[in-house]
Amino acid sequence: MPQKHPNINTTGLEKLDDSVLAGVSVDCVIFGFDENELKVLLIKSDLPQYKDQWSLLGDLVNNQEDLEQAAYRVLKERTGMDDVYLEQVRAFGGVSRHPAARVVTIAYCSLLNVQHYELGIRDNELHWHGLQNIREMAFDHKQILDVCYGWLQKRVQEHPLGFSLLPKKFSLRELQNLYEAITGAKLDRRNFRKKFFSMDLLIDTGEYEAEVSHRPGKLYRFNYEKYEKKERKKWFGIDF
Repeated sequence: MPQKHPNINTTGLEKLDDSVLAGVSVDCVIFGFDENELKVLLIKSDLPQYKDQWSLLGDLVNNQEDLEQAAYRVLKERTGMDDVYLEQVRAFGGVSRHPAARVVTIAYCSLLNVQHYELGIRDNELHWHGLQNIREMAFDHKQILDVCYGWLQKRVQEHPLGFSLLPKKFSLRELQNLYEAITGAKLDRRNFRKKFFSMDLLIDTGEYEAEVSHRPGKLYRFNYEKYEKKERKKWFGIDF
């Protein structure tokens, strides 16, 4: 019988044999933004093969739940958080990706501000890790992480996901720091600001940063209502 470890509940894996195609699991890739750095929430595996290595948060899907329910259950059981939005990214089905049996996993992704979400469970060897510092992980989780990071880089340029990581009122400096952390690239300050102003989705609050070591910058809010209206018009060609 395979040993249990904190990444995946192995109950039932011993029942899988050659007559069964595969078990199904979910893995949650939780990206966080903290101190101008993109991070990911990882848990330590206790399988001997992966001693002292880190893994994503995951578990097998129960017969009584669908994939999304399983993903939210994993998040709740591992972290205590239940108000985080998850989005399905893709499936990973390498034949030998799990040492206990054939397991196909579905990756779910989320992006949150570390300061806004407090871990409700802390006894699972659960820690935030700087994305750029991760070199090796248990199972094929480094591959899953890399794919989800690529998904995030593309997604954040198409939809305003990144604004959930900022305070309600933010400076253009904070906004650029966020996008540089996600894209992993240094962005031209002038072009970056020109692009966002051309989108006409920033609301000038008339306020300025306080208690900063640099020259205080203007504070803005993101106009979600206007963005949603633009999205509806793009898809349906009419205003609602």
